[in-house]
Amino acid sequence: MTTLFHNLAAWVVAWAHTPYASVALALLAFAESSFFPIPPDVLLISLALIQPRHSFAYAIVCTAFSVLGGMVGYAIGRYGGRPLLERFMSSAKIHAVESYYRRYDVWAVGLAGFTPIPYKVFTISAGTFLLDFKRFILASFVGRGGRFFLVAALFYFFGEPIADFVNKSLNMLSVAFAALLVGGFALIHRLSKRYGQGSARPHSERIREP
Repeated sequence: MTTLFHNLAAWVVAWAHTPYASVALALLAFAESSFFPIPPDVLLISLALIQPRHSFAYAIVCTAFSVLGGMVGYAIGRYGGRPLLERFMSSAKIHAVESYYRRYDVWAVGLAGFTPIPYKVFTISAGTFLLDFKRFILASFVGRGGRFFLVAALFYFFGEPIADFVNKSLNMLSVAFAALLVGGFALIHRLSKRYGQGSARPHSERIREP
């Protein structure tokens, strides 16, 4: 299985040196969101390394087609149902994903899209658990776009010297950034809740007559 995965990855990277590299990136990003095992980062990094000036254009292609593929994954889950999900995932993983949805709703998709967790697991399960489709799309753009544009920015501003660091540390950076996102959302939620409680006090308590 490891050899097969390695050969697939090598085949994907080889497309970076062809005139059809952008098309290959689009198809890979689309397929990985629902069934293909190789993440598009592999080809995105290769292309950004070869042409750093085009990094953001590649990130746009990668994000757009990844989200389109996520829509297909959502449809697979919605119409294939839980039995289909059980063919690809253990009951423990399904339970874990379901608990993420109960806690974070569609933002579990956004976080998964940014982290090393296989995105297809969350797109298919999002359809299975009938998450709101529009919010699912929004969360997908945030998560996938955040990850791909992070790669693009690193290569655009630092070029080839950053290649080894990105290859070794991308997953770690993604997880760290996702943690910051969660912390930011939690802080905003807490502040808005506190502000809401303050605004809910009776008008007579907040404004005293002179």
